[in-house]
Amino acid sequence: MRAWEVATPGPIDTKPLRPVERPIPEPGPGQVLVRVAVCGVCRTDLHLAEGDLAPRRPGVVPGHEAVGHVEALGPGCRRLRTGERVGVAWLASTCGRCRFCRSGRENLCVDPRFTGWDLDGGYAEYLVADEAFVYRLPERFDDDDAAPLLCAGIIGYRALRQADLPPGGRLGIYGFGASAHLTAQVAIAAGAEVHVMTRSPDARALALELGAASAGDTFDAPPAPLDAAILFAPVGTAVPPALAALDRGGTLAVAGIYLSDIPSLDYQAHLFQERTLRSVTANTRSDGVQLLAIAERIGIRPTTTVYPFEAADQALADLRDDRVNGAAVIRVAPEPPAG
Repeated sequence: MRAWEVATPGPIDTKPLRPVERPIPEPGPGQVLVRVAVCGVCRTDLHLAEGDLAPRRPGVVPGHEAVGHVEALGPGCRRLRTGERVGVAWLASTCGRCRFCRSGRENLCVDPRFTGWDLDGGYAEYLVADEAFVYRLPERFDDDDAAPLLCAGIIGYRALRQADLPPGGRLGIYGFGASAHLTAQVAIAAGAEVHVMTRSPDARALALELGAASAGDTFDAPPAPLDAAILFAPVGTAVPPALAALDRGGTLAVAGIYLSDIPSLDYQAHLFQERTLRSVTANTRSDGVQLLAIAERIGIRPTTTVYPFEAADQALADLRDDRVNGAAVIRVAPEPPAG
């Protein structure tokens, strides 16, 4: 099968991804083999390729927004059937034994594994996944639109919950890529007033098109104090202005797995009056199920740019340089003929 692997992590211009041929993997006990149709491109894939996140093993295949069909079932699989359309996301497995797993907080598991980091992911024609961590997908979304829901959508939804936005409150969104443009739609559908701060003029235009109340540059102050904010851009220098934009009792949730260094904070300006700075770590499977149900109910509209499989490295370069509006998706399998 064709796949892309992280050969030598480094700047994307140095071609850290390498196309390879590999045997089709065999599903083990409790695993399913998925024939991949498309895979969304996440900024975490870029951090992995460039070495901001150290690969957990040599030659790992990135990609954790994979949409495809179950090709084969490993021993003991009972939940899914062959031919079923499924999604494979970031959280690949948890220990199920630690106090976090036992208390419903599997996103904080002490021994988790992640798709495209610990295990080979969706930048390949096939992958294997734990049946218990695979999602069924709403039929209303085609493959291209379903892919970004599997990480951008899920982690954005968890970040929105962690931001403690009150009903009808003002939400600030810093950065407006794949995750943010989906999260904004969820928040607006729930009655929030959304203000977007991002450096890309195209992203600002998309934000207004999707219903944001305002859209400014990353370091612009929103037009009114915020009840909550989410930082999607992996830029630590945006933390102080985002905290300063919060009203009393507001929360800033940092959604990414990677963030550059945060400058010094001033207690009075940034944290006093019960402002909260909170990180977001992975997600639970319940988060994923809830997000997919909400996306189906509100008719969420992913904005996608589709790349052929051979251009996976170009998709990451475009993501780095802000040339992707919304979400990038790699088409792994040829698109079926119309009709």
